[in-house]
Amino acid sequence: MPFAQRITLYTASYSPYGQRVRMALEQARAEYVVYEIKPHDQPDWFRSTVSPLGKIPAITFGGPDVPPDQPSHESVKLFESLPLLEFLADVFPEANFLPADPVLRAKARTFIAIYENYVNNPFIDVLLYRKPVDNLLQGLEKLQATLPPTGFAIGEWSMADIGVVPFLARLFFYLEHDIGNYDEEGEKTMHDAFASKRFARLRQYVQEASERPSFKTSWISDEYQVEIGQKVPLFQRRAV
Repeated sequence: MPFAQRITLYTASYSPYGQRVRMALEQARAEYVVYEIKPHDQPDWFRSTVSPLGKIPAITFGGPDVPPDQPSHESVKLFESLPLLEFLADVFPEANFLPADPVLRAKARTFIAIYENYVNNPFIDVLLYRKPVDNLLQGLEKLQATLPPTGFAIGEWSMADIGVVPFLARLFFYLEHDIGNYDEEGEKTMHDAFASKRFARLRQYVQEASERPSFKTSWISDEYQVEIGQKVPLFQRRAV
């Protein structure tokens, strides 16, 4: 497959799922175009020609040089962030998203799986629906336990970090900036837990990962994240 194909990324910049893919594209130093899609106000052409399930992020790969809102039938259309990371790892092997060692490759995928299985849904429940924080904290402990004493998820930077850091960064950032529909007791519990030695390694990991150029570029800015957090209705504190 030729690697100099035209790439258009359809995403919402505030989405951690979209940030996964943009981080990978940045690390690969790929040439690509970003087209913003409003998740709840998607144009008809997007569903009919790019992402039939309305999933973002999505990409078009290859085909002629056309405007993003007029995708060519000659381009390949792909969506779902984790399969897109795997695809980009294959298309840009020089970016080293996955190490050559099969054991480390398995560990990278396992780190993402632990996040998906034990952290992601509890995070959503706490952030949006005022659910108790116990499951989230227990899931984060499981994730933290897989980290090496220093460095990134498998030591070297990899797809494991690209797949997880956009979510963990938002978890800490939203709590710090009072973004989310938390209950007061749960919010205090999380503040205390994250300030303690209990999650010292996880804090260090997220801080170091957030300094990566690919993260900074795809994060946009703190001001942007706060502005979005204040606008998204699900993030607003609601009366019980």
